[in-house]
Amino acid sequence: MSKKVAILIAPRGTEEPEFTKPKEALEDAGMDVTVVGLSTDEAETFNNDLDPASRIAVDKGIEVVSASEYDAVVVPGGTVGADKLRASKEAVAFVRAFFDAGKPVAAICHAPWVLIETGQLKGRTLTSYPTVQSDIRNAGATWVDQEVVRDKGLITSRDPDDLPAFCEALIAELQVGVTLA
Repeated sequence: MSKKVAILIAPRGTEEPEFTKPKEALEDAGMDVTVVGLSTDEAETFNNDLDPASRIAVDKGIEVVSASEYDAVVVPGGTVGADKLRASKEAVAFVRAFFDAGKPVAAICHAPWVLIETGQLKGRTLTSYPTVQSDIRNAGATWVDQEVVRDKGLITSRDPDDLPAFCEALIAELQVGVTLA
């Protein structure tokens, strides 16, 4: 039975490769991926935060999904996209439910902003885009400058250059069934 993974996307501003590469890697590994948006309207991704990239079909709106339906969640970055997601009470609650259930949570670049809002980072070690490190430390976590960090089911990376390691760690986490507990 394949694992079911939710990948979040903001209406505008999610970083294109940080969305498409993990989605492709998960699908290539036989995972069932659902694109979850703040609404069911088509989402627009960007490259380098400023350059429009693609329009992405959203499978389900955040208001109709539950963490109990999925084995893991992926939160892609992009400064604007991550900020929109962390401002959504529904998106934050959705990600928090994965932490509460001990299910894998993956985030890259600016996406740890969403994780900070869950209140679940105290005592954890993670990485992010360098400008997010003070926010992570202020949330009670340890920030490290590494291409990928795995901490009891929490997988984080810094930026698009780290995507190969991020995707590899995400797939490994799902294949071995490690939980956050």
